[in-house]
Amino acid sequence: MCGIVGLFLKDKTLEPRLGALLSDMLVTMTDRGPDSAGIAIYGPSEKGAGKITVQSADPKADFKGLGAALSKTIDAKAAVRVRATHAVISVAAAKLKAARAALAELRPGITVMGSGESVEIYKEVGLPKDVAARFGIGKMSGTHGIGHTRMATESAVTTFGAHPFSTGPDQCLVHNGSLSNHNNLRRGLIHAGLRFDTENDTEVAAAYLSHKLAEGKNLGDALESGLGDLDGFYTFVVGTKSGFGVLRDPIACKLAVMAETDEYVAFGSEYRALVGLPGIENARVWEPEPATVYFWEH
Repeated sequence: MCGIVGLFLKDKTLEPRLGALLSDMLVTMTDRGPDSAGIAIYGPSEKGAGKITVQSADPKADFKGLGAALSKTIDAKAAVRVRATHAVISVAAAKLKAARAALAELRPGITVMGSGESVEIYKEVGLPKDVAARFGIGKMSGTHGIGHTRMATESAVTTFGAHPFSTGPDQCLVHNGSLSNHNNLRRGLIHAGLRFDTENDTEVAAAYLSHKLAEGKNLGDALESGLGDLDGFYTFVVGTKSGFGVLRDPIACKLAVMAETDEYVAFGSEYRALVGLPGIENARVWEPEPATVYFWEH
């Protein structure tokens, strides 16, 4: 049992409140998963600019002088903004691949949480309220975001087992449930050139969607493909640079509820995650259908 939330804003005037609204939604889901928590925020992006969110168990040592060292290695400016155990590294979008390769050499203790033009991902062991406060999520603005609070059932309670999982540029996924065929899927995806950092089945689901998106499918089509290839019980909420998607398995035994107004689309594992949203009393509220893809794009 885990708790999932997601918020896709249609009204730009709500963007400064995205972090605060999403944090409150996730905190409400604390009792569904007190082990670890994470949030992905899709914020403002500049043309030609990219960023990498990284995590370190020893941030004082790993982040000290990182910007200068990385700039020298990739021969381009790299700015580092530290948020507790995480840091956001800003580089030119064309240098993202080189910067990720350089990080592995310069700071082997650093783990990449996600990268792209707009996404920032923060996750750690602990309660949602503590994780959100640690990284100042409530003060962050953006267009959309997803969050997860975890109750571990099949793997260890670690930062790297926490959701969201990101396996492609500006892509991430949160999951409630378990996949029964993740080992076979992992082997096939590795053969296709993808790499994995954990044994978590959710990382396999994220990589599967990244693979489909890389083949040229849009988010809706990638999720539709998953209905034939992913076995198990699952509810997925997925983020891309411009999109937000939801998919439940054909049996749909995992709780899920959605709400839509002229201002936003929201997802929660339970309705109580949505009650603090503005105008929720006038929203269209429904339970997403089994084996049905829902997605929105800016």
